[in-house]
Amino acid sequence: MAHLPRVLMVAEKPSIALSIASVLSHGQMSTRRGSTEVHEFDGIFRGFKAHYRVTSVIGHVFSVDFPEKYQNWATIDPQDLFDAPIHKKESNPKAHICRHLSNEARGCSYMVLWLDCDLIECTGFDMKDSKRKVYRARFSSVTEKDISKAMDNLVEPNRDEALAVDARQEIDLKVGVAFSRFQTSYFQGKYQNLDCRVISYGPCQTPTLGFCVQRYMQINTFKPEKFWSLRPHIMKDGYELQLEWDRRRLFDLEAAIVFQKLVVEGRTAKVIDVSEKQEVKGRPAGLNTVNLLKIASSALGFGPQTAMHLAERLYTQGFISYPRTESTAYPSSFDFTDTLRAQVSNPVWGGFVQRLISDGFQKPKSGTDAGDHPPITPMRAATEVMVGGDAWRLYQYVCQHFIGTVSPNCKYIRTKVELSIGGETFHCTGQRVTEKGFTAIMPWSAVDEKKLPSFLKGEKIEALRVELYEGNTAPPDFLTESELISLMEKHGIGTDASIPVHINNIGERNYVQVQSGRKLVPTALGITLIRGYQCIDPDLCLPDIRSFIEQQITLVAKGQADHSHVVQHVIQQFRRKFSYFVQQIEHMDALFEAQFSPLADSGRALSKCGKCLRYMKHITAVPPRLFCGTCEEVYYLPQKGTVKLYKELTCPLDNFELVIYSVPGSEGKSFPLCPYCYNSPPFEGIDTLFGATKTADASAKNKTGSGMPCSLCPHPTCPHSLRNQGVCACPECEGTLVLDPVSFPKWKLNCNLCSCIVLLPEGAHRIATTSNRCPDCDSAIIEIDFNKKTTPLENGATLHQGCVLCDELLLSLVEVKHGRSFVRRGGRGRGRGRGRGRGGRRGSKGVDPKMRKSNELIKMEKAVHSSTTSGPEVPGDATKTGTSIIDTATSAVQSFAPLFMTLPDEEKKLWHTHEWEVKGGFLFMPGVPGPIQRQDLDKVAKTYGKVFHFWQVDMGHELPIGLPNVMMAVTRDGQLFHEMIQEAEKRFGVSIEGEREARAYMTGPELGIHPLANGGGKGLKLEVREVDI
Repeated sequence: MAHLPRVLMVAEKPSIALSIASVLSHGQMSTRRGSTEVHEFDGIFRGFKAHYRVTSVIGHVFSVDFPEKYQNWATIDPQDLFDAPIHKKESNPKAHICRHLSNEARGCSYMVLWLDCDLIECTGFDMKDSKRKVYRARFSSVTEKDISKAMDNLVEPNRDEALAVDARQEIDLKVGVAFSRFQTSYFQGKYQNLDCRVISYGPCQTPTLGFCVQRYMQINTFKPEKFWSLRPHIMKDGYELQLEWDRRRLFDLEAAIVFQKLVVEGRTAKVIDVSEKQEVKGRPAGLNTVNLLKIASSALGFGPQTAMHLAERLYTQGFISYPRTESTAYPSSFDFTDTLRAQVSNPVWGGFVQRLISDGFQKPKSGTDAGDHPPITPMRAATEVMVGGDAWRLYQYVCQHFIGTVSPNCKYIRTKVELSIGGETFHCTGQRVTEKGFTAIMPWSAVDEKKLPSFLKGEKIEALRVELYEGNTAPPDFLTESELISLMEKHGIGTDASIPVHINNIGERNYVQVQSGRKLVPTALGITLIRGYQCIDPDLCLPDIRSFIEQQITLVAKGQADHSHVVQHVIQQFRRKFSYFVQQIEHMDALFEAQFSPLADSGRALSKCGKCLRYMKHITAVPPRLFCGTCEEVYYLPQKGTVKLYKELTCPLDNFELVIYSVPGSEGKSFPLCPYCYNSPPFEGIDTLFGATKTADASAKNKTGSGMPCSLCPHPTCPHSLRNQGVCACPECEGTLVLDPVSFPKWKLNCNLCSCIVLLPEGAHRIATTSNRCPDCDSAIIEIDFNKKTTPLENGATLHQGCVLCDELLLSLVEVKHGRSFVRRGGRGRGRGRGRGRGGRRGSKGVDPKMRKSNELIKMEKAVHSSTTSGPEVPGDATKTGTSIIDTATSAVQSFAPLFMTLPDEEKKLWHTHEWEVKGGFLFMPGVPGPIQRQDLDKVAKTYGKVFHFWQVDMGHELPIGLPNVMMAVTRDGQLFHEMIQEAEKRFGVSIEGEREARAYMTGPELGIHPLANGGGKGLKLEVREVDI
């Protein structure tokens, strides 16, 4: 294998890489782990033997952004962004895709990119290396046929298309960010009922919003007019028919009355003509992305973003072809027979398809060939069980549409009868289907049949009555998503891939709301923005300017225009527009002032600002916030609750007065927060640890997220922080139960992450945490001052201290709401700020010794495991049998160190570090000399592990019972029973303390223990007794 040329293949997603490798290797491949899996095999490449490596990226490899110095909203003038440099950065640095590709490309002479072939995904030159030949595979499905064909027809990446992508990204970034920063900085914090965090502008997004507002304006300015129409009724062969007036309607009542009188006096309707005409309703052309999105919205009820996610999932699973295409014409080489044959087994339309194959299917419409991908088609048969839910409905439509494209046209007879009454001409029409054609498989497209009785020319029929109908002209309805997609396609706004994103963005920005029927109704903010652009520079919201940009970028893609010249020209135009916009912003501000209430005139004084020591105003309108008129700063608050001043207490970090946030109701939660800390978490990494989106100063106008209340703050001395108010681990999630400081007289503990609440003894005078810890489970000891009349203590005593998990009296008095049964567990969860993981969980589940993660109570278990270790820190072929200090379970352990950093955050919490159990002497290999053990264990101490529990042998089962359980290691002192340590020392003839001293030189992971490690599981039960679950 070493002497063969190496070929690296890179796919868009891991599932596609697996499909490609499976087809090209005929299933004979080896797979190893990396940032994404790598499949290896030998094969033939362009006529010679080669060794293949097939791996993948995860979406975009790179994105463009400004350098760090341009990220500060407060110090950088938005105008400077037009001339600012930009750079490419890894889109998902945590996945380490670039490093992964670099490692896999070593020694490779060739690279084949199996990425999206449209302009948006043209990332070939991001990974191109002058030392190796780069090819691109063009394919539209992950079937064996398409993959093999693509491999036989490799092409070189198109540099012009890559430059066109770069041009679009640079223009959109500079224009969008410059306008967005200026607008947001200018308007945010000025108005009370302005429900937004970022007032964004986008060269595609804003014209998209413009279409919606334009329709709103048409509706709003529409003035209905009365009209009148004649509607005679006749009886023929038992059918009562209403005749249509050829004049349709009149807007003059007096004239309409005159005509009515003539018709009434005429009374008899004479048939003056009967005509029949063969009509044809043509079968549809191939299905492209835009039409798929339109039908998904109008008929299936999916938004464009949802529809694309479903379509992409169906594609990666191999059920449909590539879902992003502009083409409606099938290529000449398309195999219709095989594609149809795959649908014969379908219980709904299988018979129809079989008849098509037997009788001969029709040649599809010519359609449009955009040169990208064939139309969207089904690739293999599926069932609802295989696909499931909404994806099944979308798959059904794709199948039916494809079958319809090769089905006969629908044919019908259209009959029109013209009649004369009193000199006025009327008519009635009927339709009769003669051949259903494609409408048999697409019944929603069927022709509405309307039966007419037989009429003879010259025949006379008495009129039953003549109605004078009065109506009003009606305005158009709000734009539907389907109509908006059509307008965007017509005016060249966005691509088939980006159209769903732009529509989704205007909804997320609170510019429009999606109402029943998928109608897009602009909000006051969306309307005011577009009106403002129209007042200052209408070009900013018209589609023409984007169409011009796309025309220029198309020239770059075709090699007919220079990339740098196009970018420079467009940026120069927008720079001038931006300067004028800034000068004339007062016109837009006047519209905002007319629509929204200024903050200075709103709210009531609540708490003091820590910067100027002046009172800030509390704005209760969504989003709730505090506004400092002196500093002109805005501090966002949690929604859907009430906020009050908290005893005029201040934060020790920034001197801001604390407020209490409360959710109403007996089972509502309350917690204190510092307005500044909530918006700008002061501890590095706090946003990652607690799920709080880090919020910059209000002056920077960054988006704000869930923030950091005091119940998540790890400050060591603040009396309101998690460290001092946290009591024990939550029984429902990975959070910590924190004492609710204002819950008197119905005292309770609230989880700082989920809705779990623990009700404490009601009516106590005072409940407070203490600095003491429970010796058994390390939870905080709480002190309760009971009411004399209701005290449960003997001899009328009222003061009691205890652990809510271990104290028998307190256990009998507490009640869990919205959570599992309250059982005693090890560790203080996220308590007190010293633990690891999300907020300091300690005593999670254990391995070496082990703790089980299951739906049962979590308990201490002894374990013996076979550990397969790999990675640069330990020998790749090392398979050791290690024995932990306790040994009555069988487990499997996988230990990796560098790869751990590539795991998703949710997965990291299920992995544990080995540092403590190795350095503490608790993990050892019986019979292996100490010095040899320590050589290997020194490497193990630097790794992370994930353990699966297979067999709890102390239960007496002769075979493993039940499913494997994920385990977690004990990772700190105080989590082991002393008697377990003594038992292990006696049984294996080892000295735990001696090993601890001998291993003191060892170190853990080079970068320190990752904050999300050691976070899995629900804790450790440290007792053996029956409890009610």
